[in-house]
Amino acid sequence: MKIPIAKTVFTEEEYKCILKPLETGWVVQGPLVSKFEELWNSFTGAKHSVAVTSCTTALHLSLAAMDIKAGDEVIIPSLTWVATANAVESLGAKPVFCDIEFQTFNICTDKIEKLITKNTKAIIPVHLFGLSADMDKIMEIAKAHKLSVVEDAACGFASKYKGRHVGNFGDTGCFSFHPRKAITTGEGGMITTNNDELVKKLRAMRDHGAVISDHERHLSGKPYLLPDFPYLGFNYRMTDIQASIGCTQMARAEQIYEKRNIIAGKYDKFINENIPWLKIPFRNNEYRHGFQAYVCLFEPEKINEKNIEEINKKRNDFMDYLQSNGISTRPGTHAVHMLSYYKNKYNLNSWNYLNSYIAYYCSIAFPLFPSLTDEEFYYIAEKIKDYKN
Repeated sequence: MKIPIAKTVFTEEEYKCILKPLETGWVVQGPLVSKFEELWNSFTGAKHSVAVTSCTTALHLSLAAMDIKAGDEVIIPSLTWVATANAVESLGAKPVFCDIEFQTFNICTDKIEKLITKNTKAIIPVHLFGLSADMDKIMEIAKAHKLSVVEDAACGFASKYKGRHVGNFGDTGCFSFHPRKAITTGEGGMITTNNDELVKKLRAMRDHGAVISDHERHLSGKPYLLPDFPYLGFNYRMTDIQASIGCTQMARAEQIYEKRNIIAGKYDKFINENIPWLKIPFRNNEYRHGFQAYVCLFEPEKINEKNIEEINKKRNDFMDYLQSNGISTRPGTHAVHMLSYYKNKYNLNSWNYLNSYIAYYCSIAFPLFPSLTDEEFYYIAEKIKDYKN
């Protein structure tokens, strides 16, 4: 049996819908992108949504629209996918790393204010693995210090904080539609915002800085008149081909979430009852976990500064064992401060952000996707239970 870490399943509806832009001949950003944005507004409760080419470009565009520039500092968690830091770095600004809370894997809000300087302009909280960061505390800090907030909600599909979908707290929220995500358009991303002025700038800047899109100009009475370009922009436009897939998947968005949540619940029950050396993901009534990934802490013994490397080896042996039995796993994600570029440029070492170091070396993500069958789940459970660490 071969079980991947994630699997995208397309239906007959996707195949039908993807033909529509091919039949009309309008395959770039157009009516289906607009429809997808409206569906995303409805699902998340956001006032505005702006479709782009990826979550990485969503982060970059958000920061650029907020005039983040060289010399500025942006606080980010040290445990996240590298794109969070890269978006800051690509603008010439400096990513300032903040360690995480062990319980949630999210940014430690108690450590944020100590990192704020006169150069700090923004905070990027990450809703890691589908669990919201503590947005009340983050927004309180941001307001007190007049900082922008860009939510990295790459994993944030269906994730809520106190009943409100993530992406609705900061100035913008940035989502991913990569194939490993719950909703996919191949590659693609979305920016949410409730700011009527900011959205105008975002829409222009994703389209080279133009005040009117090609589709709007095409439908006007004078399509030959070129628009003005008041902003320095980029080509971050999603295509109607991609949006056709997104529109179709949004029709079953709640069903996709429910299936992921049910499978996560089965993991919770099995691990709690049988596997004391795995720590299950955090849950409570104030957070609705979207379960983009099911990530546990591998803890055969209490982890401390002296045994991280030893436990990392044991975790890797466990992952090798599962892989040899056809079960794919992954570390939760990496600690960005340990990656060569950032480690070398900012003279960092593993111990600077100890919780992130431990989470990087001692976390493990198990297969989770809506089409995971009972047979596959029980096979995974059986192999985990049989393992002798």
